[in-house]
Amino acid sequence: MIESMFHLHLPILEKIIRPIIVYLCLIAFLRLFGKRELAQLNPFDLVVLLSLSNTVQNAIIGDDNSVTGGILGALSLLTINWLLTLVLFRLPKADKVIEGTETVLIERGKVDWAALKKEALTELELRSVLHKQGLNDFSEVEKCVLEPNGTFYVEPIKPSVDEAQQAELLMMVRALTDEVRQMKEQLKTLRAG
Repeated sequence: MIESMFHLHLPILEKIIRPIIVYLCLIAFLRLFGKRELAQLNPFDLVVLLSLSNTVQNAIIGDDNSVTGGILGALSLLTINWLLTLVLFRLPKADKVIEGTETVLIERGKVDWAALKKEALTELELRSVLHKQGLNDFSEVEKCVLEPNGTFYVEPIKPSVDEAQQAELLMMVRALTDEVRQMKEQLKTLRAG
């Protein structure tokens, strides 16, 4: 029994090469099909990703169900991922080619509908991203970017310095007005008493 758990049914080199090939193909396919696959998962995307892992499983392990084969496959996947990460860190230009570039979806309150269409995002999905950031409307957004890794960067429009100062002055005037009212009431009470 123990021998069958650890006996490799495929050559070691094949056990190492299979996961590397599948890994590189998956990276290429995810790059080809866009950042949306990494962004917000809707039920359809979730089904695809779950099915994808099951689909490539046999390509990675082949006919081998041994513990040794599984360990070699896992080691190969982790090694190729580490090597690719190292290469991308040292070669930023390669990183842009493999991971892609960011896509600006909203700038100064204006939605780039062509960019939204390119990324296959609906208006409802974009509004959902904004709501998670506490924003209600596109006009409240300075910039919204879909990053290459599928995350969204949302920067709200900040009030100008003049607007902030006006709001602060208005608040102070209201506070002073309330104080003057209270003082008038106190004065009336003192005169009447």
